[in-house]
Amino acid sequence: MDTAEENKPVIACTLTPAELKQRKLSGLAALKEKALEIKELPNGFASKFEYSNDMMQMLEEFVRTEKECCGFFEFTVQTDEDKRFVWLEVKGPQGVKEFIKAELEM
Repeated sequence: MDTAEENKPVIACTLTPAELKQRKLSGLAALKEKALEIKELPNGFASKFEYSNDMMQMLEEFVRTEKECCGFFEFTVQTDEDKRFVWLEVKGPQGVKEFIKAELEM
């Protein structure tokens, strides 16, 4: 195996199938339900939500828990100028979009 292949991040969730199912039914389902818009990016997805303190806490919890099991994700949370909306970008290395579609059902 060459060096580039060895340094390539592994795109796999460390949760058990039961834990992943529970994650999909709880936090992820609530986030998807609140998404106003989802855009496909070259290396991931961006979701738009109404800005609120509760939504910011929800996004913070989502990012924190996803980083524990899927360390290859790159997250960006950005609000618009007047704090009406907040965007969550979930990106990563090559192959991450397919992983998001399959595992996070986006």
